[in-house]
Amino acid sequence: MDAAQSAKEHAALGSIAASALLTLAKFVAGVMSGSLALLSEAGHNFADTGITVISYYAVRVAGKPADEEHNYGHAKVETLAALVETGFLFALSIFILVEAVHRLQRHVEIDANALAFGVLIVSIIVDFSRSIVLSRIVAETKSDALAADALHFASDIFGSSVALLGLLAARLGYPQGDALAALGVALFIAVVGYRLGRRTVDMLIDAAPKGLAARLGAIASRVPGVIKVESLRLRPAGANVLGDIDVSVPRTLPLEKVAAIREAIDKAIAAVYPDVTLTVTSTPVALDDESVLERILLIAAKRRATVHNVIVQQVAGRTSVSFDVEIDARMPLGQAHALVSSLESDARQELGPDIEVETHIEPLEPRQLPGKDAPQETRAAIAAALARYAAGGIVEIHNVRARETPAGLIVNYHCRADPRRSVEAVHQAVDALELKLKADFPAILRIVGHAEPLG
Repeated sequence: MDAAQSAKEHAALGSIAASALLTLAKFVAGVMSGSLALLSEAGHNFADTGITVISYYAVRVAGKPADEEHNYGHAKVETLAALVETGFLFALSIFILVEAVHRLQRHVEIDANALAFGVLIVSIIVDFSRSIVLSRIVAETKSDALAADALHFASDIFGSSVALLGLLAARLGYPQGDALAALGVALFIAVVGYRLGRRTVDMLIDAAPKGLAARLGAIASRVPGVIKVESLRLRPAGANVLGDIDVSVPRTLPLEKVAAIREAIDKAIAAVYPDVTLTVTSTPVALDDESVLERILLIAAKRRATVHNVIVQQVAGRTSVSFDVEIDARMPLGQAHALVSSLESDARQELGPDIEVETHIEPLEPRQLPGKDAPQETRAAIAAALARYAAGGIVEIHNVRARETPAGLIVNYHCRADPRRSVEAVHQAVDALELKLKADFPAILRIVGHAEPLG
């Protein structure tokens, strides 16, 4: 059992003991004095005793973990107990009201003795101390049942004070003051029951805490990557609030980035509202500033296809897009054509029916070739040729390797270039270097040049 649950159970037991003792004391004093106001308070405390017993068991049940039948836990049991308490309060209020009206129609002797006054004064002191203790525990645990108990003890202070005034009026020779005080007690109990009932019903019908949805939505909206909050639903569950939130994110983001955004929303909300648990979902949406290239790459990614060499043209006011699609070299042409045709169809649906889409099937054939290091003189000759032909900003040729395979030579090398130059410019310079190298060494099958930023 955790500390919060233990504190709730001990507080509920303390409330039972306090209510039972006050009930007995007020009943004895009420019978001996004949005061309806005091007997009404005894009835009020008797109802409170029964209520606190219910609260104790509700708190114990509510502390149980979630199970197969109660996936969200048992916290609503406390709310149900608070609803029962509301019924008790209204029933007691009606009973006192009827009895007070009867007493106003006939003369009743009231013995406003010291015992009656003493019991009410002690009751006010006990009720005040219990309401303070329970309010502190409620602030820590947010228990609905204990919140109802705290409200009862606080209301008992008023009820006992009114009964005290009624006794004082009877002592001063106005016996009907006791019945009028009982009417005041009945009215106050009804008001307390209404306040408790309204709160309880809101909990049972899953009314979201006022203003909380707007505050949570504002927190989620400030998380980088969130375009807007599409929907947010909340429901109270005892001391906690559960719900779900759906946010829109750019559809061009990778899955890992979207997952990071959802996690960031969780952390941002938990930092401000630790008692709120939300299921975060995301909806990918298209942004107005998406380029044609981004859209084509996104379509290909959805179909797990690899495309490259994407060319976008505007011809006579019409968009023309062409790109290479890498397909398993062993795949039959009919199957490969069906695959790229569906890719073209997706592109037209995304960009508009008037778009011109052309694809080129590129065979993807991973090759595993046995190899060995080429002779030292071959590697030296290739390194010298690379250094000689380096131009277009390509400098510092290094880490040159050459391997012999049954299909030809495989050459790898590193070079450096100005980090401010574009990828396209560097790529063209590397291509030009490799063309010259192949002209000198026809046995080369493949050259892999790795460009690094200078410095």
